[in-house]
Amino acid sequence: MELDKKTALFETTPVPKAILTLAVPTVASSLVMILYNLADTFFVGMLNDPIETAAVTFAAPLILAFNAINNLFGIGSASMMSRALGRKDYETVRRSSAFGFYCALICGLLISLGVALFNAPVLSVLGGKGESLAPLKEYVKWTVCFGAVPSILNVVLAYLIRAEGSALHAGIGTMSGCLLNIILDPIFILPQFLDMGAAGAGLATFISNTVACVYFLAIIAVKGKNTYVCIKPSEFRLDRRIATEVCKVGVPAAIQNLLNVTGMTVLNNFMSVYGDIAVTAMGIAHKIAMIPMYVSMGISQGVMPLVGYNYSAKNPKRMKSAVVYTSVISVSFLAVMAALLSFFAEDVIRLFMENAEVVEYGAAFMRAQAPAQVFLCMDFIAVAVFQSCGMGLMSLIFALLRKVVLEIPALVVLDKLFPMYGIAYAQLVAEFVLAVAAVIFLIRILKKFERECK
Repeated sequence: MELDKKTALFETTPVPKAILTLAVPTVASSLVMILYNLADTFFVGMLNDPIETAAVTFAAPLILAFNAINNLFGIGSASMMSRALGRKDYETVRRSSAFGFYCALICGLLISLGVALFNAPVLSVLGGKGESLAPLKEYVKWTVCFGAVPSILNVVLAYLIRAEGSALHAGIGTMSGCLLNIILDPIFILPQFLDMGAAGAGLATFISNTVACVYFLAIIAVKGKNTYVCIKPSEFRLDRRIATEVCKVGVPAAIQNLLNVTGMTVLNNFMSVYGDIAVTAMGIAHKIAMIPMYVSMGISQGVMPLVGYNYSAKNPKRMKSAVVYTSVISVSFLAVMAALLSFFAEDVIRLFMENAEVVEYGAAFMRAQAPAQVFLCMDFIAVAVFQSCGMGLMSLIFALLRKVVLEIPALVVLDKLFPMYGIAYAQLVAEFVLAVAAVIFLIRILKKFERECK
């Protein structure tokens, strides 16, 4: 009965209701994820020590690198699952989920070992130096050396569970870990409690990710035959067809994330020239700008199973409706958020740190980054459609355009023209161009799919 309801969600439920059913839990978990991402910066910022806050900022690219694995095996396997569900190929659904889970587990173990063995050069590449090196090392110890496996697996499991339409359980699992992290952060970080600083933020992250993993594994075990997600070792095999289909979408998605990490590392190194105050201000502004970004990401990820299912089921009308409806609500919400963040920039930055220089720099940076999120949402939707339909090459092209062709060159040029402040506008330039390209490609794909299904 439960599996029949999931099929009905993809095939017969009105599109707005289906999108809300899939996207609301995803957006809710994204909103909690925002709080989770802001929590480390907020509570470390309460120490009023730019060195500790800079350490968390420097570690961000390495934590984001986990998303390369999440995208490779989470998005890759989830896309294959949704398309296989549309074809009623349930054996492929089970095997692709097992493939994604165990490959993610192996990669998490390798990352932990690699960072532990080559700790010094890794921290150097991140930009850690001087006084910020010691807290950065402690933060990385908990979040990566110990925490890579639970951090990666809890995201991959959420993707797999969401792919079959169980967005609610995916959201609950993600939110449980995030909320626990928010509760633990002040206990571990602040001087009136355990006084661990950045190290405490890392420990809280490790514990919360582990709890989220346990929740997802428990859900899969309890559901048993009422879920398509399978993590039995017997279903895991290096099947060429499974690996090829997962990697066709997952590899471009992973490269896209690695390019994002590269871009953030380049940005941090550019900003480090201007000192720890500037790095701290940019880190705070960037995390605040992630509020609308994560909501947009949640909407686009929520609609992916619906798009992938109807693409394989040859239902262009329903697929087009899903894409159009998602675009309208995303652009509308992001425009309002950008206006609010720009207007109240100083007040929002001041919530994180009562430092006049940080507030001044951070407000200027945020006014540059907030409008970029409006254009970014169309990029997210286009990439979600590409990934849902197995068009991995298209998502890779967009990733290369964003970072290699547009954003990183813009960082270099704008920093030369407008030292320090120009850096913050690089994303806005890149996302405006990509938004135009996204609309053009989406129109072409939808029209082509309609012709093919006639």
